Amino acid sequence: MQADIIARIRKDLIENVDENTKNSCSRFFKEEVKCYGVKTSTVGKIAKDYFRELKQAGQAKKINIFLLCEELLQSDYCEEAYIAFEWAYEVRAEYTEADFSVFEHWVKSYVNNWAKCDTLCNHTVGSFIEKFPSYIENLKLWTQSDNRWLRRASAVTLVLPARKGLFLPEIFEISDLLLTDKDDLVRKGYGWMLKEASKPHQQEVFDYVMKNKKEMPRTSLRYAIEKFPADLRAEAMKK
Repeated sequence: MQADIIARIRKDLIENVDENTKNSCSRFFKEEVKCYGVKTSTVGKIAKDYFRELKQAGQAKKINIFLLCEELLQSDYCEEAYIAFEWAYEVRAEYTEADFSVFEHWVKSYVNNWAKCDTLCNHTVGSFIEKFPSYIENLKLWTQSDNRWLRRASAVTLVLPARKGLFLPEIFEISDLLLTDKDDLVRKGYGWMLKEASKPHQQEVFDYVMKNKKEMPRTSLRYAIEKFPADLRAEAMKK
């Protein structure tokens, strides 16, 4: 069934190629990307339909899903990575601590653009961290990696927990570690994390920005203050 379902997914993706999506694919990325050119909403539907089929066949246990994810990821297609990461999130109730090394391997081996990074980290790795908070220490190690995607992942993993008001001290620690990172996508990543943290913790994030704004790159600063009221935004943007 495993080889069969992958082959059918690929056939469905080929049949759903949208020329406009295909032509605009490269506009969103500075890197070379491998895309079929299928609309995200369609890819999401394909992911859900096949997951339902796996569930009905009793094939939706984490061990089987992770094997399928690995196979999808090896193709390097953005759409197949999206399906893999959606499926990995679907089995979050089964996560164990050993899965961190699986997710780390996926970032190191298969993440090669911001969309793959964010799809994997926002939901799958973010849910894992909420379940096993001690692994935030591992995210801090990612901030020191030569791999730009691990560094971005260290921040965007905490985007959804930040929105819920969780892990504020650790969010500031990770921001400190990434504060002067040279990579634009890493700067945007931690700025986005701070922006989400500012929704439940406006004053604390404002104080953090004011304390660090001389060193903080303008890109990160602009992301971090995006949801502030106009007066606080103006204050933060002052030279």
